[in-house]
Amino acid sequence: RSHSKAARLVALLGEGTGASLEDMTDATGWQAHTVRAALTDLRKRGFAIARHVEGSTTVWSLGQMAQ
Repeated sequence: RSHSKAARLVALLGEGTGASLEDMTDATGWQAHTVRAALTDLRKRGFAIARHVEGSTTVWSLGQMAQ
């Protein structure tokens, strides 16, 4: 669904350098453990989720769809 919280999460991950856990919880209204579970679900659906550290913050970003 194009206006779902999961769609907002995908859009956020695809913007710029990605999103921190705080960014994702603010955008969706979900708790941290729910955001992490959603990231796992996106991986299972074939999305490539990359993770890197900027300073002291972990940032997740969206890569290409896995084939």
